[in-house]
Amino acid sequence: MRDLTATEIGWVSGGADSCTSGGADDGNEYLGGTSPNNFGKVLIAVYEGAVAATSHVIERVANALSD
Repeated sequence: MRDLTATEIGWVSGGADSCTSGGADDGNEYLGGTSPNNFGKVLIAVYEGAVAATSHVIERVANALSD
């Protein structure tokens, strides 16, 4: 077994010598990757999305059981 070269590491890890998505140079924005001061806002948005999804499921189940 041999060690990978720097170029090969980029190929297998999906890297292209930069951390971009869609051609933009902003990098990883998941959970505040490039702007950690937005982490709280992202966390709140994830929580609110989970609450909305759970509420939707509860409502659908309740409606199905009441029919």
